[in-house]
This record gives sequence, structure tokens and C-alpha cells, in this order.
Amino acid sequence: MTAIIDYGVGNLFSLKSSFGAIGEEVVVTSDPCVLRGADRLILPGVGAFGDAAEKLRESGLDKMLLEEAEKGKPIMGICLGMQLLLERGFEYGEHKGLGMIKGDIRPISDVIPDNLPIPQIGWNYLRIRGERHPIFKYINEGDYVYFVHSYYAADCDDSVIADTEYGAYITAAVASGNVCGCQFHPEKSGDVGLKILKAFCEM
Repeated sequence: MTAIIDYGVGNLFSLKSSFGAIGEEVVVTSDPCVLRGADRLILPGVGAFGDAAEKLRESGLDKMLLEEAEKGKPIMGICLGMQLLLERGFEYGEHKGLGMIKGDIRPISDVIPDNLPIPQIGWNYLRIRGERHPIFKYINEGDYVYFVHSYYAADCDDSVIADTEYGAYITAAVASGNVCGCQFHPEKSGDVGLKILKAFCEM
């Protein structure tokens, strides 16, 4: 069973529906007992880094996530959920993340040309980095996925498993051991996204 963490941030309905589409048993919950009993966890998120990090801490679910990661449970962060896996976020100040993956979350305006719109919204191809990660086993180099973001994962080269080109190469996915994250939205990325979620469920 896959559990989607409900901490008051994220588009949970479309994510739950995507797991239903691949035949995966899924529950949306904030109950630590249910989350600990799940086979794998999804950390969703939309909005601002600082607000989401605070809600996660207030709920106590940050400690649960760290404990479950330490036990080796597969964990995937999506969009802002991926960003929270890193050490710090610089959105409206400096905020502490979960620190499961080394690196910072910084504005994409720091690295892309001035003429490109922010946020980055739309379909962009994936460039797979290094040895193919298990979540990419059913997709191909160059497959397109859907992005909506103004910030990106920086200073995390050792953990980048895919990037995308938006005036510069931007981190698209990261991983460290049993923890991984996608800056894009698999649940909004059609068949490619479903294949990524399916592969995650087999970790």
C-alpha cells in the first residue's frame, strides 16, 4: 500500500486518482500509524517552501518521515514535496528542509535567461543523468513531463538523476538511497507519469 501524506499542502485528489489508474492501493492520511504501516510514502506539496515546512513540523510528520527513511522505506517527494527533501529553501527568506538530500532550493531566475517566463509551466523533456534510477525503468530518455515551479534544486549534483532544459539545465529529479523526488508532476504527466509512479511502487 502507498500512503500519500496529508499535511494540508498539495493537490491530493489527482495524485490519488493516478495511483488508482495503475491499480495501486492508496490512502491519503495524516495518521502516523497508518503512514508507518504503509509500504511506501508520497510527500506532495504546492505553495511556498517555508509555509509547507512549518506545517510539516507542526504536524510532527517531519520526524516520522525521517524515521521511516532511516528504516529504508521508499519515499517520493513531488514538486514542493521534492524540494522539502533538501536541506534549505530560499523562498521569502531561508527555511530549513528535511535534509534527506544534500542541496538547496533556489530561484530559477538565478540561472535562466531574463526573457523566459517564471514560473516554468508546461511540458519539458527529461535528460536522464548517470545510471538509470529504478523510477525511470519504464520510460525513455527525452520523454516529456509537466512542470510548474519557480524554484529548483541546486548544489545537489551527486543526487541528480534527471534534469531538463529551460534556458539552462534545471534539476528534474533527485535521489539518495530509498528517497527520491520529482520536481515535475507525475500525476499530471500522462502515461509517462503513470509509468514513473508504477516503477516507484515496485521499489
